[in-house]
Amino acid sequence: MVNDRSKSSPRTTQKLRIFSKLPSSFTPILVSILKDGYTRHDLLKDFLAGIIVGVVALPLAIAFGIASGVSPAQGLTTAIIAGVVSALLGGSRVQVSGPTGAFIVIIYGIVQKYGVDGLATATLMAGVMLIAMGLARFGGVLQFIPFPVTVGFTSGIALIIATGQIPAFLGLKLDKDPAEWVHKISTYATHLNAVNLWAIAISVLSLLLILSWPRFSNRGASKVFSRIPGSLVAILATTAMVKFLHIPVVTIGDRFGELPNMIPMPHLPAISWQLTHDMFQPALTIAMLAGIESLLSAVVADGMIGHKHRSNMELIAQGAANIISPIFGGIPSTGAIARTATNVRNGAKSPISSLVHAAVLLGIMLLFGKLAALIPMATLAAVLLVVAYNMSEWRTFLKIFKAPKSDLLVLLITFGLTVLVDLTAAIQVGVVLAAILFIRRMAEVSQVNTITKTLSDDDEEVSDPMNLAARQVPDGVIVYEIFGSFFFGAVEKFKSVFSELESPPKIMIIRMRAVLSMDSSGLRFLEDIIKRCQREKIRLILSGVHMQPTMAMARAGLIEQVGDENFAANIDQALAVARQHLGLPAVEMPHIPSSTLLPTQRG
Repeated sequence: MVNDRSKSSPRTTQKLRIFSKLPSSFTPILVSILKDGYTRHDLLKDFLAGIIVGVVALPLAIAFGIASGVSPAQGLTTAIIAGVVSALLGGSRVQVSGPTGAFIVIIYGIVQKYGVDGLATATLMAGVMLIAMGLARFGGVLQFIPFPVTVGFTSGIALIIATGQIPAFLGLKLDKDPAEWVHKISTYATHLNAVNLWAIAISVLSLLLILSWPRFSNRGASKVFSRIPGSLVAILATTAMVKFLHIPVVTIGDRFGELPNMIPMPHLPAISWQLTHDMFQPALTIAMLAGIESLLSAVVADGMIGHKHRSNMELIAQGAANIISPIFGGIPSTGAIARTATNVRNGAKSPISSLVHAAVLLGIMLLFGKLAALIPMATLAAVLLVVAYNMSEWRTFLKIFKAPKSDLLVLLITFGLTVLVDLTAAIQVGVVLAAILFIRRMAEVSQVNTITKTLSDDDEEVSDPMNLAARQVPDGVIVYEIFGSFFFGAVEKFKSVFSELESPPKIMIIRMRAVLSMDSSGLRFLEDIIKRCQREKIRLILSGVHMQPTMAMARAGLIEQVGDENFAANIDQALAVARQHLGLPAVEMPHIPSSTLLPTQRG
């Protein structure tokens, strides 16, 4: 419903009422936009942006399809289907979805080993996984994939894409292009004596056109052409040259025949239990890649337009797109950063621009599909080389060399596994290794100090209002302070400190003001301390316990074991309880301004 009013008409509200009971995070953004008001001016902006993005997406969809080991028509079909489904259900205002370079490596490997049915099965499974992730509210979780892992597999994919363009760029004729990177290099090296100089000339010319077009199109009166992508200019120019000058190079038609001028009829792939079993890990990789890249693209778009996307709804939309795409013969899809950025720069206001982009691609397929068969493979190789360069993030890759060694190790291992083994292993090992190194780092910063006997400026900040050095600790009382997370990675360090206790004190105070979280291992260790104190007749007092550890203790039943009277808001209360237990007179404690205390220490 398009109008010039700030709010939608009653009819629109009636149609959209079905979504009113859904949580806002599970409402498609398009529904919210139409409900809140969508003007004719917005429609015009979306229409113009959609046309431009459709033109930009055309060469990329064809190139990604071919590089993935499938037909160019499958790349186009994916861009159309994903563009429509993700626009209708998506959680981002300006996201544009379709095939991307991130999938090339995994798709190529699946097609080589399991064929098109294997790819379709894996894509369907990935779609189901993405929907499950969205419903489980994993939208925020995927953003915690370690940065070195993302850079590592992205750079590895870029290298593989660039390497895979060598045969088309040089005009080499191969019986079969190996899937493994090392075998690719050795195979290409043995065929270098059969390069096609015409193919090299077309490739180099295409690269020059792609790289120089932005500068040329932004000069003087030619600025009107600045919105036309250099890749499309290169395709049009070199295709015309090859056609009319009869240049002997391989074209899309020579490799794949004529492109169909319509979307295939929907059909389900031949799915078997064995194939489903074999495709589980590749499907999980596709789902992870789709989720990560889609949410990353949405975050980039948020920064450009000043709005916040709905991450869980975006995962559901990408899942639906990856379920529907293979039914029409398509391949995996996700949010595309370059196309999304182009969409924003050209004034897009809503997901309707993505619908227009899909309509443009469909129109080109219907009217000019046969002409696409004339495009030289060398030109597409040049397009993909530029794509690989842009996604390589080589500057960021080199910056991580100055980061901590653990991050560098994760980067290099993820990169190496992506190139030499496969993307599935790279992501799995990279994430696990990053998690282990993070746990180790957290364990290193977690510590327990015995601060009763050795009070000094080094142990306690003088400016700290809760400085123990300013207080009197009676004989028979020992005070420990725990710093950092009380979790499984640090428990062994805690055990070693508590095991040093020679003669049992009458009272043990554990200061927990610097403990913000506690897991089951920490609870188990605390339970062991409680039992030891009960066995040795030691009164245990816990001081300054934060909310999360308190809730964890309550669920584990430890509060009853310690006793409510043995929880103190701060060290002053803990020492007062200790003096009372020992029958000592109370002492005047230093005045503490409440504004300087933690929330759990006040009162």
